[in-house]
Amino acid sequence: MTALNRRSLLKASALLGTAGAAGLLAGRFGLPATAFAAAAPVEMKARAIEVDITGKGATRGMMTYGEGPVPPVLRARQGEAFAARLVNALEEPTTIHWHGVRVPVGMDGVPLLSQPYVYPGDGFDYAFTPPDAGTFWYHPHCNTLEQMGRGLAGMLIVEGKDDPVFDAEIPLMLRDWRLGGDGQFIAPFKARDAAKAGTYGTLRTANWQKEPQIDAPAGGLVRLRLLAADVTRIYTMQLEGAQATVIAIDGNPVPRRFALDTLMVGPGQRLDLALRMPDAEGAIARLMDIRGSQPKPIASFRATGPSLRRAPGDLGPLTANPVPAFDASAAASLDMKLSATAETAPKTSICGTLGYTFWAINNVAWSGDTDPTAPLAELKQGRSYRIRLANPTPHAHPIHLHGMNFVVLSSSARPVQSFVTDTWLMLPDEQVELGLVADNPGDWVFHCHIIEHQKSGMTTYLRVV
Repeated sequence: MTALNRRSLLKASALLGTAGAAGLLAGRFGLPATAFAAAAPVEMKARAIEVDITGKGATRGMMTYGEGPVPPVLRARQGEAFAARLVNALEEPTTIHWHGVRVPVGMDGVPLLSQPYVYPGDGFDYAFTPPDAGTFWYHPHCNTLEQMGRGLAGMLIVEGKDDPVFDAEIPLMLRDWRLGGDGQFIAPFKARDAAKAGTYGTLRTANWQKEPQIDAPAGGLVRLRLLAADVTRIYTMQLEGAQATVIAIDGNPVPRRFALDTLMVGPGQRLDLALRMPDAEGAIARLMDIRGSQPKPIASFRATGPSLRRAPGDLGPLTANPVPAFDASAAASLDMKLSATAETAPKTSICGTLGYTFWAINNVAWSGDTDPTAPLAELKQGRSYRIRLANPTPHAHPIHLHGMNFVVLSSSARPVQSFVTDTWLMLPDEQVELGLVADNPGDWVFHCHIIEHQKSGMTTYLRVV
């Protein structure tokens, strides 16, 4: 696999014209070329496919929005109209949630709370103008464990108007698969694991490949866009054989860039790295997951060609996102607690239920898509709120807020930069303060992105009026 080289793309633009270059880029990532035409919606057909990801023959019942055998990557531009047409070719209802993108509530993809189900054979038109540049993604919010667990997800890259120029760009979607020895799907979860950290997959992949090796220019600066799209796994990232600088987390530039040493990334989170490739042709850099007792390779990057001798200091700032400033002096307080529960039984839902209730927020378990609970809180549009979030459980929970961003103010467990995000990985026994400006009217889901936790109760929503 070869990384996309921006200079090659610019050269192609001169030779082929804009449409030709768009087709080249689309072909590289398996995108329809119409993804680059603001006037024409991208057609996203949710469908079942067969792909050999184990070397033992095709895995049946995989799901994708693209053609396969790699997850689709869509592109949009900050401040410019984007449109997509979901066509449901599955045998069950589905939706699309645009994770991390501050969309209007009608585009958020949560059944009944923000949009209707999209039934088999039907379609739904999504249209929005992304206000923020960065690395985002999209996935269903219906029968989520099954559909995401079978591959139904993709990356959305929103390009900033003044982003610095890299020598290459590598999008990597990290995820596990629950496959048996014959390469076919097995049960997506075990109840005893769902009540703890979650059920892990049996095969790790990056872009649906096991430990892929990707070429990139020697001595060059590569924008490595990492997406933790797994339904369960938390990664502890480390790089061997090269240096990398963290430039953005969850789509937003970090206030102060820092060298990647070890960094935890939970399901739903994104990490943008400026990877400085080795100078020697053929030299290898390896991205590792060192969480657990045995380090595991994720992907490797091979230096090619003469060294470009770039330095991380060559990069200018990323495009700033127009996120409203949190006003600490006028902020109201909101207390939230992640908790375990077994007090209520889940209700039958057209979007699936695990059949268990293990988790809750403020001791209230999500009752299911057919009968949502009342909002946890009603927020006044434009007002600042200080969320005091506690995790007294012995397990980590990546907590994701739809439709809005928040700033991390403090943590009882670790030093933090005050960066803007939409997903925060809550450590066991951690207490954090999050600053939220309620700038987007609507009903916005707030949930754990370990999908077994989400589907067994750790979900609520905030209403902004």
